[in-house]
Amino acid sequence: MTTDSCFPHTRTSVPAPRGVPPFDPLRVRGARLRLSRALRRKRRAPAAVLAMTAAALAATGATGAEGLAPHSPPPPVRERHRPAPVPLVSAPVRIADAETVRLLRPGDRVDVIAAPAASMGGGGEARVVASGARVTEVPRPGETRADGGALIVLSVPRETAAALAGAGISSPLAVTLC
Repeated sequence: MTTDSCFPHTRTSVPAPRGVPPFDPLRVRGARLRLSRALRRKRRAPAAVLAMTAAALAATGATGAEGLAPHSPPPPVRERHRPAPVPLVSAPVRIADAETVRLLRPGDRVDVIAAPAASMGGGGEARVVASGARVTEVPRPGETRADGGALIVLSVPRETAAALAGAGISSPLAVTLC
């Protein structure tokens, strides 16, 4: 018995070499689309690159300021002087002409003017009591006094509210829209 008969699946001879058949280059479909789709997805890739760059700069101590050593303090920043915000209060103001008040809406800016009344011996000049006051409330239709006045509420600084209250006692008040 020969070795070929004992092991039928083995061959004693090697087949002849064959060449690789010619074929066209492979073209992967959608490769460009996949790349652009990855970049469009909420811009994750560029954001990740920027975050890694910022982390690398922070780790190396780069400050970006010219002429500074990596561990020196940053230059002082000149801050603009901003005045402290003034707390506003609500000031009810009686305006002499109710028809003028009907033109107002909440949020409007008005100047309040005190004019001396003729009945009070008013020979003086009209003066601006509050400038640029914000209207917060206006009367509903039909909420006027018998004398033709109407009550509005203004948002003003505390000192201006006191001046409005004092001026309302001594003279009738009028408003102009800003």
